[in-house]
Amino acid sequence: MREEDIKRKRTEARLVELIPEALSTMNDSRINGLSVTEVVCSRGRYDAKVYLDKSYLNEKEQKEALKQLKVISNYLSTYIRDSEGWFKSPKFTFEFDNQLERITHIEELFKKIAKREDKDSSSEYK
Repeated sequence: MREEDIKRKRTEARLVELIPEALSTMNDSRINGLSVTEVVCSRGRYDAKVYLDKSYLNEKEQKEALKQLKVISNYLSTYIRDSEGWFKSPKFTFEFDNQLERITHIEELFKKIAKREDKDSSSEYK
């Protein structure tokens, strides 16, 4: 791994900690309890895509939260620059993470395959 990649990974890890900390200081109940699942920074660390856990929000609440996050993105940048002493902070874009749903779907497919194989193997012995 190159030094640039290591720095980017460190920045991503630090942002995963700092963003929920900054959100918790907000008085808005739509966003102060959001948890960050992952942050992916661009190569130059100028942009960061923030993935959020959506497990307890419905579709309407997700849209409202994304709208509010767009409004406070400058506050987040300032909070992070001040707390870390960085000269600049990445520009944030927010998305809700669908990875958990995909993993659950894949696990269900594997279970179905396993059941079929069990049925096929048990019918071979009869």
